[in-house]
Formats: sequence, structure tokens, C-alpha cells
Amino acid sequence: MTQRRKTDAARPIGDHGIIGDLRTCALVAVDGTIDYFCWPDLDSPSIFTALLDSDAAGIFSLAPRWPDARRQQLYLPDTNILQTRWLDDAGVAEVTDYMPICDDPHQTPRIIRRLAVLQGEANFELRCGPVHDYARAATRAARHGDAVDFSAPGQPVLRLAAGVPLHVEGHAAVARFVLKSGESLEFVFGSAEDERVAAGDNLACFTATLQYWRNWCAAGNYKGRWREMVNRSALALKLLTSLRHGSIAAAATFGLPEHLGGERNWDYRASWIRDASFSVYALMRLGYTGEATSFIKWVARCLEHSQYQPDKLQVMYRLDSETDLPEEDLPHLSGYAGSRPVRIGNLAYRQVQLDIYGELMDAVYLANKYGEAISHRGWEHITKMIDHVCENWNQADAGIWEMRGEPRHFLHSRLMCWVAIDRALRLAAKRSLPMPYARWDQARTAIREDIWTHFWNKDLGHFTATRHGRDLDASMLLMPLFRFVGATDPDWLATLDAIKHSLVQDGLVRRYNNADTPSDPLPGDEGAFAACSFWYVECLARADRLEEAHFEFEKLLSYANPLGLYAEEFDRRGYALGNTPQALTHLALISAAFFLERKLNGGEPLWQP
Repeated sequence: MTQRRKTDAARPIGDHGIIGDLRTCALVAVDGTIDYFCWPDLDSPSIFTALLDSDAAGIFSLAPRWPDARRQQLYLPDTNILQTRWLDDAGVAEVTDYMPICDDPHQTPRIIRRLAVLQGEANFELRCGPVHDYARAATRAARHGDAVDFSAPGQPVLRLAAGVPLHVEGHAAVARFVLKSGESLEFVFGSAEDERVAAGDNLACFTATLQYWRNWCAAGNYKGRWREMVNRSALALKLLTSLRHGSIAAAATFGLPEHLGGERNWDYRASWIRDASFSVYALMRLGYTGEATSFIKWVARCLEHSQYQPDKLQVMYRLDSETDLPEEDLPHLSGYAGSRPVRIGNLAYRQVQLDIYGELMDAVYLANKYGEAISHRGWEHITKMIDHVCENWNQADAGIWEMRGEPRHFLHSRLMCWVAIDRALRLAAKRSLPMPYARWDQARTAIREDIWTHFWNKDLGHFTATRHGRDLDASMLLMPLFRFVGATDPDWLATLDAIKHSLVQDGLVRRYNNADTPSDPLPGDEGAFAACSFWYVECLARADRLEEAHFEFEKLLSYANPLGLYAEEFDRRGYALGNTPQALTHLALISAAFFLERKLNGGEPLWQP
């Protein structure tokens, strides 16, 4: 059943599937409209931007004129090939959307749409109207033989090739035609300089794409009770992975709101160092060691671009590992459901967030434990970084949630500084690497004592999110997951219950309460954070509250969209908010599924972050 909610947006966030070629991605709505697509790279300017404005900002729609048809979407099993279907009294029709894998850096992406009528007869309408440069350019459409080209000053020329006659209306290519049962057509969209963008038979291309995804999926080793959802999460993560660079984008989109009508609209088309340990663990646990190794190599290039200076290590980097992500508003876009401003870039890359050292070091530790050994020079860089953590852990920062108010002393930042030093000590011992053991161990002990002294509220009887505070934060759920505190420690269980009372509503977990968080000065509220909700399930399972964990996990699975995809957040009804699909959400789902599976089966869970 298709997910529905009333918004001012033409197509709800959750009513979308995603296709991609490991270079970029496109969103396909359940009505057959591609309303979001950045080209040629995921972090390039968008050419279809209707999701963040109106259809005039760029769409590629293709649908039968069956206003009362039931619409549904599904992926071909174990692939990222998407089918959108219409079931009507007059017949059955479907469009199959996919992007051939971009395994050559000189290739440019193509979208191939294959339309077929399975029963009956239908009148169809096609409209393809890209608008270059985030819908800022004056894109013009012109016939080019049997195709239509789309051009704008200073922009690459795009082309739509079709198996039916196309004509130009405004800046769009339009076609109206009839198909009968058993008939099909193909449409190819891409660069005008790409000779493969031509109408014709793409059966070999379809077969190769199908086989690629099925071969990749078959390499995964999860065989548990939630195989379908775990595999879909893995396939979503793979779509967010750059084949060329090895980076993993936080999400495929920019500008989708955390609060409808508000200004919490960020660009997530970058790769966060914070996601490193979660990504490495999940990919290696699933058997995708190649992707995990490529991601670690991408992190190494980020360190190189930051000149191996620990104080220059950024929260996030561009997908090509470069450092500059200037933030810019797009005032000409009305925003999803009127949520403005729409932003591209992300100024948070300039923030000080001390937790990233812990996530990075944990990823290095995991990669060494399950993959390749660290190099001599790599360890020299790590030693320099840990020395920096030992000297600077007792500072205020912007925290995991990238607060734009005054810096504060956050528990999560302290925790991850402890993780950084702890994992470095463990790795050095495991690999017999040189280290200043006494100095590092002294700093690790000092951080532990600081957390227990200054972040434990005796009056309330639980940990707090800030030093000497009273507030709670869902990032505290990572304390047992990173093995700082025992999952059944009475003090931790009291904290878990406090989080449940304050931040959890029917299994959906908010990051924090805005009224208790002065570091968040932005107006408006936000939804429940999907990744935190899966962390909560894992904490319940680790605390041996298995029945509760199992039930909450099943509820969270029901909040996925019909394709098994998750955005960043949920509203109070469990509908999608924020950028989509969100890598961290799917990583947290995979981790929770593995841990809960082993616990339910009576096994001892493997070590994990």
C-alpha cells in the first residue's frame, strides 16, 4: 500500500523510489514522475527539481491517462531497477526505470525508461522538461532529428530520445500516444554528446544492469529473518556510494525539510566522517569488504586534503574528498511544502565537532580488525591525531547535531574522544605499533572520569547530554554501542529509561527536546530521527529487553516506504521527513537487525561499534 500523507507538496517524500548508476541518483515518484535528478554527479546542480518547487522547476513525467488507477512501485528482486505500475479497469501498465552502471569515469549517466502495457489499452502522456543549474538557467528545448535537445548558456546539452514522435511545448519535450496490450516503448535521457542516448533496443543494457545488481546482492551474507529489508538497505547504501571515489553520500538529496514549512533544510550530498565507523562495520558485516576498503581509502584522501593536520580535519567532505562546501540559499525555489530557504552546500563543514576523531578511529580499528593492516605512515598520522585529541578533548564544540548556536560541552563529543584514544590503544596493542602508552592511557582515564563526574546528574539519577546539565539527547544511546558503559549497567538502564520517557513516542526517537537545547537557535520543531530509533532498538536488545526490542523493530520496519526506503526523520504519524534515502538510517537498521537476530537466536553478538 502506497504511503500517503497530506502536505502542500505535489508528491510526498515517502512516495518515491530511487535509481542510480554509482555516480548519481534520481527520484521517481509513484505517479511515474522523475522530480529530482542531479547530473552528471550526485553533487552536481539539479536538472529536475520539481520536488523542491513546482513542475516548472523540471520534471520527466510518464503515465497513462487513468486518473483512478491504483499505483504502486516495486523493485525487481535484488536490484535497484524500479517498476512503477498502474492497475485500472481499462488495463495494466508499467514503466521500468533504471540507470546503467557508470563504471567508466568518462561516461555520463543515462536514464532508461521502458514503458509497457500488459493488459488493455491506454493513452499516455510524456513530458520531459529539465531546467539546468537548480532551475536557475534559461533552458530551451529544440528538435534534433527524432530527439529533443535541452540547452542553456554555459550548461551541458541534454537529450531525450524516444520511440515515438516528440514535439516541443515551451521548454519541454512532449508526446501523446496510445499503446495496446503487449506493446512497449523505450525512452533514453542523457548527454547530447553520448551516442548511446538513442531510441532503440536496450535489452542487452537492461540485462547487464539486472545482472550487476543481482551479482552484487548475492555477495551479501545476511540470511536472517529480515533479509529483504537488510538487502534493500544495502542496495540503498550502494546507490549512495561513488564507484569512482569510494565515498558514501549521507543522502541523495538536498533541501528536504526536517519540519514542514520551516527552515531546517540542509544539503546532504556530501560524505560525513561521522558515518565512517557505521559504514565500515555494516559493509564488512554484510560481506562487502571491497566497499568498506574503498571508503577507508576515501577517508585517507580526506586526511591528505586536510594536510594531515588534526585541527583541520573536517566534519564532512565533498564526494571527491575535496574540502570546500560553501553554503548558498536558492531563493527562487519555493521549497518542499513551502519549506524555505532551500540550501545547497553545508556551512557545518567549518564547525568544530570533536566526536569525529572517535568515529574515524573506530573505523580504522574495524578496518584493521577485519581487513587490511594499517601502513607505517598511516599509523604516524593516527598517532598525531590521537595526540591532538589528548590535548583538546576538554573543549566546547558544535556537537553531533551540528548546532548553530554557541558551542557547549556535549557528552557525545566526550564519549567519542574516549573512543578515539581507546581504539588507538587497542589497535597499537593488537598490531604491536609504537605509542606513548602512559600519556594516552592517562587521557583516556581522564575523559572517563570527566564523563562520570560532570555528565552524571545525581539528583536526576541518569547521564545528561551536556556538562552539569539536565537535558537528554538520543546520541547518548551510543554509549553502550561504543562500549563505554555496560548495556545492563544500572546507571545506563536508568539513562535509557529517562530517554524513553522524554524522547521516545511509540518507538520513534527524537534527537532532543528543542526547548531544553539552547545551542539550537533555529525556529521550528523537527521530526523523530530515524537512525536514533534503530539505535534505541539495539540498546533495548543489548539490555536483554528482547521482546520490547523485537516489537519496536517491527514497528520501525512498518514505517519504511513501500519500497523499504527511509528518509532522515519521521513525523508524528510515521511519515517521511528530511533528505532521502538517508545512509545513516539504513546503516543503523542493518546494525540493529544483525544484533537482534543473534540475540533472538540465542547466540552471542559479535563485537561491533
